[in-house]
Amino acid sequence: MNYKLNHLQPKSVWQYFEEICQIPHPSKKEEKLSAFLMDFAKKHNLEALQDKAGNVIIKKPAFKGFEKMKTVVLQSHIDMVCEKNADKQFDFDNDAIQIVIDGDWIRADGTTLGADDGIGVAASLALLADNTIQHGPLECLFTVDEETGLTGAFALETGFMSSDILINLDSEDEGEIFIGCAGGGDTEAAFTFENNSVPADSIAYTIWVKGLTGGHSGDEIHKGRGNSIKILTRFLFEANKLNMRISEIGGGNMRNAIPREANATIVISEKQSKKWESIFRNLRDEIANELSVQEPNFNAILEKTKLPKTVIDTQTQQNLLLSLYACPHGVIAMSAKMPGLVETSTNLASVKMNAKKNIITIATSQRSSVESSKKDVMNMVENVFTLAQAKVKHGNGYPGWDPNPNSEILKITVEAYKKLFRKEPVVRAIHAGLECGLFLGKYPHLDMVSYGPTLRLVHTPEEKIEIATVDKFWKHTLEILKNIPGK
Repeated sequence: MNYKLNHLQPKSVWQYFEEICQIPHPSKKEEKLSAFLMDFAKKHNLEALQDKAGNVIIKKPAFKGFEKMKTVVLQSHIDMVCEKNADKQFDFDNDAIQIVIDGDWIRADGTTLGADDGIGVAASLALLADNTIQHGPLECLFTVDEETGLTGAFALETGFMSSDILINLDSEDEGEIFIGCAGGGDTEAAFTFENNSVPADSIAYTIWVKGLTGGHSGDEIHKGRGNSIKILTRFLFEANKLNMRISEIGGGNMRNAIPREANATIVISEKQSKKWESIFRNLRDEIANELSVQEPNFNAILEKTKLPKTVIDTQTQQNLLLSLYACPHGVIAMSAKMPGLVETSTNLASVKMNAKKNIITIATSQRSSVESSKKDVMNMVENVFTLAQAKVKHGNGYPGWDPNPNSEILKITVEAYKKLFRKEPVVRAIHAGLECGLFLGKYPHLDMVSYGPTLRLVHTPEEKIEIATVDKFWKHTLEILKNIPGK
């Protein structure tokens, strides 16, 4: 293999990260990477176990003289969010990620990079492979399907690991140490529609909403970024006043990503076409002005297209448009306990149309660091779609992680950072979901922290990782492992 990153430090971490990028590992399809991990353990004569869900744990004995330390588990997830630009030809099930060095950052060519959480996996492998690093008894836990429901963490059985301390390597801001996270849940609505004939004397248009930044629906929900589905709905709502009919609609992808693109194919009477084109242009300019700071690359395109064969029935169209317009999106409440922390939010994530089954499905996700508030906003979203005659269901939620400011591993992590970099790290909670809350439910004795290098624009094709912060992340981890207390 010709490595592109082998000149970067730490060399071993970047080498393993590049190897991981060569192995397809979408959520729910991590088998190839799991097999790689098991082969890695065998090659290095390390004990490894894999459970029924696909989670892998690799165990390494203590460095000589460090045997009496508490056992530490380094935890990362092996799946990645699969997002690409519309014009990018790429098969996440089979293709290797195309790495690009872009100044001080590493990104991919037109797709997500998978540094969330491939860099955590890479750091764990580098630790396991190096017999010169000082550490106590060590376990490295690699969980599956974190991004689409934390199913690996849900399925983890008691007794699978034996550690006293858990270090989660899935955070995205170097210099920040996380000691708590929000809980989350999903709300899904489904509309069943009938096909109607296209009205006579109609003209067909496709509306494209493009150029939005998107981003992680936990980390970046407070930044006021445009939601492509909400914007598309504004156009459709205005067109509906001219007796427009919808033939196709779609937008967004992952439940935990703010949707960047959306489109719809509509028909409108020829007599109304000029009026509609004028309305579209004016509304596009208004939205561009609204988003000029947050979304300077926003664009909406209206193209004439060939007439479709059918349109959805008028009642379903009305219910769909009204519910999408009314569906909340964004920050619901800020935390009163931790200034600057989003407490509760909801993300209108995707609209997908199955023409064969005549179903339109809307996916949303809700987060909160207060369990009762999470349930409240889930009920809010449910009621919006229930009023519109949709069938609504909730997915398996996951618990939050309640901060422990008196944590022993927190004190060690803070002191290690201060020693290395001569400055105080930021200690805080995060609005994004981590698997830590689920681990505590099965291993209540665990003392936990989370940290990582700097990643930006995760869950989007612009995802990138800052090169210099990976070396700091690595050195910080080594310093922590040298200072774990005795049992």
